[in-house]
Amino acid sequence: MATTETHAPNLPADKNQQPQPARGSRGNDRHNGRWSGYRHLLWARMLEMEREPEVVFWVFIFPLLLAAGLGIAFRNKPADITSVVVVEGEGAQKTLAMLQNSDKSSPGHSPARSNIRATVLDRDAALKAFHLGKFDLAIESNPDGSYTYYYDPARPESVLSRAEIDARLQSAAGRKDALITSAQSSSAPGSRYIDFLIPGLLGMNLMNSGMWGVGFALVEMRQRKLLKRFVATPMRRSDFLLALASSRLVLMVIEVGLLLGFGVLVFHMPVQGWRSIISVILLASLGAVAFGGVGLLTACRARKIETVSGLINLVMMPMWIFSGVFFSYDRFPAIAHPFIKALPLTALNDALRATILEGAPLASQSGRLLVLAVWGGVSFVLALRWFRWT
Repeated sequence: MATTETHAPNLPADKNQQPQPARGSRGNDRHNGRWSGYRHLLWARMLEMEREPEVVFWVFIFPLLLAAGLGIAFRNKPADITSVVVVEGEGAQKTLAMLQNSDKSSPGHSPARSNIRATVLDRDAALKAFHLGKFDLAIESNPDGSYTYYYDPARPESVLSRAEIDARLQSAAGRKDALITSAQSSSAPGSRYIDFLIPGLLGMNLMNSGMWGVGFALVEMRQRKLLKRFVATPMRRSDFLLALASSRLVLMVIEVGLLLGFGVLVFHMPVQGWRSIISVILLASLGAVAFGGVGLLTACRARKIETVSGLINLVMMPMWIFSGVFFSYDRFPAIAHPFIKALPLTALNDALRATILEGAPLASQSGRLLVLAVWGGVSFVLALRWFRWT
């Protein structure tokens, strides 16, 4: 009868001694490398985003629609129409005639277009319409031949209308200018609102995609109990969080290309040389990583979508208002400027505008780069410390 021999595995004599790895396993570890887990996690995250069609709209299409709408609304155009209401009374028709005659004699007047629209209404209706913002200025003629202007100092168009209408009426009454002056129109790409807006939209989009794309995805995985499965794998927590945050870098390249290309092709926005393009990509990469870190910190302990949505809005709202996306933060009091400049979106927007519009070298933006690096680094370290899987 044939017998078969069985060989027991080579176990260590000492129970405390660990088994020796099989031959070639160390070579496999070296082949996989320290960042093998990170690469696989990053690739898995990219495949997940591919299945989210709403990402395409909010990350790529929505910024272009916003830029197109605001660019058309604030495009270069002739001077705005000055809308004036004249209080009905004894001198109302005379005042109306003086305004119309002065408008016809103004330089560049076209019969098809007048930059003054004057309407006569009774006193109550005129003042009510003015206070509701339907007119820039209200004029009332007094019995002694003088005029009273009703204007709102909080409305720039009202202040300008008062100065313009007063100059027109004084000129119609015979006032002569003491000085001979001339004016020359001067405008160039870089000074328009759309040139200011595009870099701000680029920074805002990087913030939105970093915060929502990372924070929302993390809480969604926690709600679906996916994070519990990751606990059982030989995966470093730092690799998981870093892959989640850096997954926005791939989308960032497309975001920057689309928005900058749209601004250049449609609105002829200037970009100062190819070096500026490289600097913009580097700035956008640092901004995407920084806001990815902030998004991780915001969502590292949140368990519900409602909770993380409130936290993300709480973090982003001050930057939407103060960081100069749609208007300059110079409008705020000077005492608040140091705090505003310490915000990551302010640093990113200022650096993007200086690089795109002025051609500033990247080295000159070291202070703003430091702000972004500090926000991203500190946020990632804190998120790594406070993160929980459940």
